[in-house]
Amino acid sequence: QVELVESGGGSVQAGGSLRLSCTASGYTTCTAWFRQAPGKVRERVASIDSGSGRAVYADSVKGRFTISQDSAKTTVYLEMNSLKPEDTAMYYCGARSFTGVCALPSNIRSWGQGTQVTVSS
Repeated sequence: QVELVESGGGSVQAGGSLRLSCTASGYTTCTAWFRQAPGKVRERVASIDSGSGRAVYADSVKGRFTISQDSAKTTVYLEMNSLKPEDTAMYYCGARSFTGVCALPSNIRSWGQGTQVTVSS
């Protein structure tokens, strides 16, 4: 089981930026950032295929968020710009280490502990 360690959450004003990091203890085939606000379902924000580097984004964050990985493919970043109050949520890093996609929470086999992002208006 791969362990994931997240960092980088915090509180910002609307229009600000934050960068989240997720470091894996081992091999992954894909990594995704999900978020969950109180009373809402966990939703995928962005995901990246470790081999191809292909990224997929939720419509709500396209053009504002960027997911990337380091050259060693052990750390995945989520650069969040032009943050809005509706981006406020607990953000979770999730990954899997065998063939498949990281589109849904049910696809994920390893989860990070979560990091809070709060955007004030």
